[in-house]
This record gives sequence, C-alpha cells and structure tokens, in this order.
Amino acid sequence: MVRWLVFTGTLLLTPLAPFRLTAQEKSHVTSEQITHAIQELEKLAQKQIQENALPGLAIVVVFQDKVAYTKGFGIRDMITKAPVDADTVFQLASLSKPVGSTVVAELVGEGKITWDSKLSVLDPTFTMFDPWVTREITIRDMYAHRSGLPEHAGDLLEDLGFTRAEILHRLRYQHPGSSFRSHYAYTNFGMTEGGIAAAKGYRLEWEEASEQKLYKPLGMISTSSRYADFMGRTNKALGHVLVDGKWVQKFKRDPDAQSPTGGVSSSVNDLAKWLRLQLANGKFDGKQIVDEKSLAETHHPQIRTGFNPFTQLPTFYGLGWNVSYDPEGRLRLNHSGAFGLGAATYVNLVPGEQLGVVVLTNAYPLGIAEALGTTFLDIALYGKPTQGWFPLYKQVYSNPAAVGTVLGFDYSKPPPSSAPALKNSAYVGRYTNDYFGDISIVEKDPGLAIVQGPKNKTFPMKHYDRDTFTYETEGENAVGRSGVTFTIGPDGEAAQVAVENLNVRGEGTFKRVPGQH
Repeated sequence: MVRWLVFTGTLLLTPLAPFRLTAQEKSHVTSEQITHAIQELEKLAQKQIQENALPGLAIVVVFQDKVAYTKGFGIRDMITKAPVDADTVFQLASLSKPVGSTVVAELVGEGKITWDSKLSVLDPTFTMFDPWVTREITIRDMYAHRSGLPEHAGDLLEDLGFTRAEILHRLRYQHPGSSFRSHYAYTNFGMTEGGIAAAKGYRLEWEEASEQKLYKPLGMISTSSRYADFMGRTNKALGHVLVDGKWVQKFKRDPDAQSPTGGVSSSVNDLAKWLRLQLANGKFDGKQIVDEKSLAETHHPQIRTGFNPFTQLPTFYGLGWNVSYDPEGRLRLNHSGAFGLGAATYVNLVPGEQLGVVVLTNAYPLGIAEALGTTFLDIALYGKPTQGWFPLYKQVYSNPAAVGTVLGFDYSKPPPSSAPALKNSAYVGRYTNDYFGDISIVEKDPGLAIVQGPKNKTFPMKHYDRDTFTYETEGENAVGRSGVTFTIGPDGEAAQVAVENLNVRGEGTFKRVPGQH
C-alpha cells in the first residue's frame, strides 16, 4: 500500500505496511438496521401517495446480494386508476446513464474497445467544433461529461424533432462551453455519442447492445432501450404533470434520440438484478456478467463537480455516476433522472455496505424520489435522517435552473408603450442557421406563425412590441412564452431573427435566405 507523507514541505511517496481496521471499525450495517429503515421508507412512501404528492411510485432495496424489499404505491395512470406494483415499467430518464455505462463496461471487458478508445476511430462520422478535439476525444470523456460541449448541448434539437443522427451531426456547429477536459458540463448527447461509438466497435446498434450484453444475461425481461417497447407494455406507468392542482397524463415523452442517456424503461423487479450486479462487482448469481475492472472504472472519480454543502467534501462524476465519499470514507454512488413531461427517478448505492435503493415515480421532478432514497439510506446508516430531505429537495426542484429550465423575459406583462408591427410581408420568409437548421415565418390567420424543425411544427405568434413577437414553446425544455425578435434591414424587410428560447448560448439567430418570401 502507498501513502503520502509530508515532511518539511517536501511530498514523499513512502510504502508503508497495510492499514488494518479493528473488528469494531469494520462493523457494517446490520439486517436489523435495514429492516427498520425499510419500515420507515414504506411509511414515507405511503404518506406521499395519501397526500397526493404524486400519482405513483415503486421502490427496490438490495442488501448483501439479496432483494430486501420491492413494492409499488399509488396508481400508474390517472385515467385507468390501475395500481403500481413491483413489475410496473417506468421510464428511467437519466437513471439510464448508469445503466448505459454498465453496458459500455461490458463492451470494454470484451476487449475490442477501452474506455480510452477514440471516437474518431470508432465513429469517423462524428465531429466536434474544434478539429483537435475531434481527433482526441474518447468514450471516457463523453461518459465523464468533460468534452467541452456546453451543458445540455443538443437537447433543444431533440425538442425541435431532429433524429439522433441529425443531432449528433449538428454538434459540430456547437461552440464549446469550455476548453476540452477542463470543466464538467452535463450533456445528454455527448454521452449518447460515447455509447453509440462503443456499440459501433462491435458493429451493434445501441439498443441491440443493451439487450444482448446486459438485459438478457440478467433476465431483465421488462427492460428496454426502445420507446416502442415501453409503449407496448400493458403494465406501464405513464408520465404525469400538475394542471390546476390535479395530476394529468398530458404528454408522451419519446426519448429514443438519447436512448443511451435517457431512453431506458424498466421495473423495480428488473432493476433489483442490475443493483445486485453493481454491488457484486459485475457478478450475478455467481456468474461474471460484466468485467470487474471495467465496471469498477465507472465508480472512480473522473472530474470534480463541486462540493457537498452538508459535508464540505468534494463531489465528482465518474462514468455515468455521481461519485462522492461520506465522512466515514465510504464510496457513494447516485444518479437522478427527470423528464419535465412526467418522470422522476433516483438510484443511490453504498458499495461498501452492499446496499442500494432505487425509487421510480410517474410525476414530473419534485424531489420526492431523491428525498425517499436519501432518507432511507440515512436511517439505514445512521439510525435517523441527517437532514430534512423532503423540504430540501422540494426547494431544489422549485428552482427552475435545477431542472434545466431557462427563463427569459416575462412576456405576460404588456410593454409600457407598444409600437405597431410592420406589414406581415416584412417578416415572412425562410431563415437559416447551421446549428438549428431552417425556420420559416408564415402568414396564418389572423397574423404570423413560426415554423420550426424537420417536422415543420407550426406555432402561432402574438405581436408584442414593434418587431418582437411571442410564441408558446413546447417539449421537454419548454419555457412558456418566448420572444421572437426581428432585425430590420435597410430595405425595410427583416434581415435576421433571434428566437429567444433557442438563443441561450447566442446560437439562436437565423439569417434570412435571400429571395425567400
């Protein structure tokens, strides 16, 4: 074993005898502690349903390679009122990331690729903004969110209706948010490319690789990386949002474009098997399914993400996992998943205690999944919650920035003095942008409309003030009413238009295509 010693200002690397814990120091969580924590968890879960905090949820606890608890609560769909059980399939949202990194770990273990394989070799079609980054970027960089892409790069392209291939192609026009490998920035589509490239090393589509390499070997019969499979399930939990104080199944969220990072659907009974594999170093029922070394790599810190506000200890991202250490020095792994259109999920593992919990819900993110999972682990490890997690997480998720929503100018208030618009013909035409593609401004009774994306989604616009109009955004990253502001050229016609909800990083300006009216 190697230890660091500091001596008169000089850092020395000195081999020492292995550090040994006493029997008391080695003591672990007992079955009695787990039983007590599960009883408290069940009460808390029932309370959420009774208080109508969300329609339904499901929980699994794994301890010492056994399923200690699985149960469903509430209903999976407000229309049918069908109950949630341990086999109900939920959309996992970003809990798909650690599931996906398990798939990649298996591919790495087979030996054709490594975590440091270059994307330029595995997928020569993929290009970043800077050519030298294109040459050097690896699977590891994408799975650690350290590619230099800005946070959530590509997500708005998905909202506009672009396919996965089109989104990954357009990332070449995305200006970097930071220099390569210098900063952590959470990017669904960067990691998606990492997974796609890893599967290409075996001439597999991602969805096939997931099924062949992980779901089938583990017997995860209700798990899939395809949206069509989720929709085809009879026992599925549909996503819900609050409308006028009532839970409504209003939206359908098809995450196929980002399947490696948000497209998995599964049940807690299936995820129990994945948890057991994670906590048993890649083994399941005594058989090595995923190479121990390549899986362990996913649990190692790759880049610092910040500091835990309660312990002041640093936090990291591994490969598809949030990685941290508690005050007792135990490795902690967790990940949240959220669809603003109606899903919130959470996984938290304490490998040293052979303990893990997953909470799946069918409501948009409110912090309930995280609060349940974190409170359970606190009670299991310490006998009581270390914080009031429910109000804390509720506060976090009430902050729009926490769930990726970017709010612009408030267009609900009329301008102090509104100037009239020009004639419709001054604005009508086609406008182009490398990253977002083309949009059109068309006449639509009684005024104008904006047409966006490959599916020509058409949104009526309302006049706000002179050359500014508004429209109602939709999709996972919707921000309510957004501004559309035209810049008028010397000929009296619009030369360009800035679409505010697409202009978060200054890339939402579209130039008029000459002669297009």
